[in-house]
Amino acid sequence: MTLSLSTESESPDRTTLHLHGRLDAQTFGEFDLAALDLLPRVADGGTVVLDLSALDYISSAGLRSIAKIRKSMRARGGHTLLLNPQPQVQKVFEIVKAVPVNEVFASARELDAYLDHMQRQITGDSIED
Repeated sequence: MTLSLSTESESPDRTTLHLHGRLDAQTFGEFDLAALDLLPRVADGGTVVLDLSALDYISSAGLRSIAKIRKSMRARGGHTLLLNPQPQVQKVFEIVKAVPVNEVFASARELDAYLDHMQRQITGDSIED
């Protein structure tokens, strides 16, 4: 599955980026490019909303991309809000919040394998998907 993105600018102070599909090692570059285009259009002190309702999967690469957006918006006095994550994506955020993953996993590949396993448990997908 791929990633598709769409934006909705409610005002110069608030823009929503809708994510559909997978945010992983194959698609994070596309997401990062979209963010590079989007962020300068949000006013300083504004808010970027990431609508995750149609995001089926996120890997450590996707987490890093979201962290970059959050860092960029904080540097400009703004905010990044995550909206409607699906249960399997929410689980990833809970894992990352509860455990400092850079201290627990030996590599990004090991972390991604764990996140993949956790998300598949929630969605019921088999490994062959």
